Amino acid sequence: MDSLLAIRARGVTKCFGEVVALDGIDLDVTQGQIHGLVGPNGAGKTTLLGLLLGLAVADSGSLEILGAPVGRTFAAPDGVAGFVDGPGLYPSLTARQNLAALAGLRGHDTRTAGIDDVLDQVGLTEVADDRTRGFSLGMRQRLGLAAALLTRPRLLVLDEPSNGLDPAGKKHVHGVLTRLAAEGTAVVLSSHRMDDLEALCSEVTIVATGRVVFSGPPAKLAAENRELDYRLVTSDPQAARRLAGETPGTHVVDGAGGRHGGEALVVRALMPALDELVVRLVRSGVALRELAPVVSPLEAAFLALTEQRKPGAQQKPGAQQIQEAGR
Repeated sequence: MDSLLAIRARGVTKCFGEVVALDGIDLDVTQGQIHGLVGPNGAGKTTLLGLLLGLAVADSGSLEILGAPVGRTFAAPDGVAGFVDGPGLYPSLTARQNLAALAGLRGHDTRTAGIDDVLDQVGLTEVADDRTRGFSLGMRQRLGLAAALLTRPRLLVLDEPSNGLDPAGKKHVHGVLTRLAAEGTAVVLSSHRMDDLEALCSEVTIVATGRVVFSGPPAKLAAENRELDYRLVTSDPQAARRLAGETPGTHVVDGAGGRHGGEALVVRALMPALDELVVRLVRSGVALRELAPVVSPLEAAFLALTEQRKPGAQQKPGAQQIQEAGR
């Protein structure tokens, strides 16, 4: 196995009775990388996370984690931590007591286990002595992350870690994950929050009906071969509309309100055509105040896959390109 790979999966399958949850999954996750896992409900994401955490075993295929082959027994590989379907907590205990109990179960001295440090990292110091029964969903998620950090993992596996987070909690979690990756820890996170994945992940894997349909950098989904809708706010909406209509490959779709006031133009284009439009705006002295996808490339891919998997739906061209890109 490549020494830089934290995860190497080849042809991994997992069935529950007649239901095929994973169907020949291949996955590479590099050390020091934040890797996103995306897919519609029922795509197999939770099953895959369970395999990584030792909560389930594959029926066939090979799985290597942190350089060691994973066997056919239920056991969390050394150096791996995380949670699936939310962290398990004792509601009658405080945040600090929950972490102390976990440290004790692992044979650690609670006086030196770093409990105060991990509580500080996730922003829970002020509620460390409050019972978790009264914690919000976001606070429970952060405490689950703190529990995982106690083990100083080399692979961190998280299922929807942004659930219920307010902006302060989100900032804490993003900061922790970014720092861990910079220190060499591999992070795998499943989320339906596309903004989080695009902000954090250097690579994403999209799964649908138990199969990988794309794996690579989020930017690979975007630009060169799929038209997207972009919101365009300028100092001169009428001139922008005219220039968009004159730029080959750019189509005016609609107008929509922009954050900066005035009329926002929605244009549909491939990235090269959009680049040409920007050049023409600048040359014409039109100030560009806002330019952003109406739907992010990652979210567009997700929506294409979701639509594709509906009963009776025909595969859209965008979904076909996603699958080809992942091969």
